[in-house]
Amino acid sequence: MFRIVFNAPEIPGNSGNAIRLSAITGAELHLVKPLGFNFEDANLRRAGLDYHDLANVTVHENLDAAFEALGEGRVFAFTSEGKKLYTDLSYDPSDIFLFGKESVGLSSEDKKHPRVTNLVRLPMLEGRRSLNLANTASIVTYEAWRQHGFAGA
Repeated sequence: MFRIVFNAPEIPGNSGNAIRLSAITGAELHLVKPLGFNFEDANLRRAGLDYHDLANVTVHENLDAAFEALGEGRVFAFTSEGKKLYTDLSYDPSDIFLFGKESVGLSSEDKKHPRVTNLVRLPMLEGRRSLNLANTASIVTYEAWRQHGFAGA
């Protein structure tokens, strides 16, 4: 199934919601350090409800370690600077969805990483900075899953 990567997430509720997303869809969730929380954080536990045991979550020391562990697969980096719309892609189950931290998104270095296949965006009204991290990951994951007939559901 699809792989979601949060690079240096800061807000526990977003990662908690992504844990629930992982459990519900079967997508893998990969969190890259530094994390702005620990797994004992009440907000993380509350957002993930009782789905923590049903989710496939892995924590990596850095982005290169995450990519090495993830192996093959296209990497779509989600950024407001993306030229491709998320709906213009045909997704493969081995695809990797890369998201940056809540406060600043992906760094320019991350966007230029040799593993990144495309910079992708979700449409927004002009003058808006960004959509919530967990919401963005959910929209993309459900579009990719929809394209595969919601396999396993």
